[in-house]
Amino acid sequence: MRSELFAQEHHETTTTERFTLQNPWLLKVVLGPDVLAAKGAMVAYQGQASFTHEGSGSLGKFMKRAMTSEDTPLMRVSGQGEVFFADSAYNVFVMRLENDAISINGRSLLAFDAHLHWDVHRTKGAGIMTGGLFNTLIQGEGHVAMTAHGKPMILDCSVQPTYVDTQAAVCWSANLTPNIVSSMKMRSMLRGGSGEALQYAFHGPGFVVVQPSEGPPMPDESEDSEGRLSSLFDG
Repeated sequence: MRSELFAQEHHETTTTERFTLQNPWLLKVVLGPDVLAAKGAMVAYQGQASFTHEGSGSLGKFMKRAMTSEDTPLMRVSGQGEVFFADSAYNVFVMRLENDAISINGRSLLAFDAHLHWDVHRTKGAGIMTGGLFNTLIQGEGHVAMTAHGKPMILDCSVQPTYVDTQAAVCWSANLTPNIVSSMKMRSMLRGGSGEALQYAFHGPGFVVVQPSEGPPMPDESEDSEGRLSSLFDG
């Protein structure tokens, strides 16, 4: 049988590395220690693997994930073999944490070492007017895989203030504390505005990873759910 499909570029990359990109859109994780991944992200596996729902671990963490846009359901993957992860053919990239931390837009989270510590945090200045903006903080020593809608770009925030559309920001240095700012004047808001008016404002030693897309639409938050978010995190 002959086909261009059998060219070497389409074959699995053989490696003992824990996290390996098979191509720009597909991640392979070698099992041993458990891995946490976004539910539905597994596209194939070899060997013996089990997939179980991963609870939040605490009531507070559960409430924050259940009531925010960071509610990316997680699954725990255990066993021996290799598991392949992807998300809608988005670009995948991997970061190795070395006893440090990264703040991630939850929609961009693909997989990470299960021993890493994680929690959901509210972005400073993200109130009812923004519908509530949250991010997932992951810290420790291990691998984190994320996705970007298109080829990601890193911006240095240490030289001058950096402003990024809230849906285009993939992740950023955990030591940075972004604020929510608006470039829209009140007159424009009264006429009906767009999401372009809201940005994360970064400034300080660190970086932000930006995707060349605003990604999938943000889920709508009802006035009732916004009120519950405000009372939960501001009270």
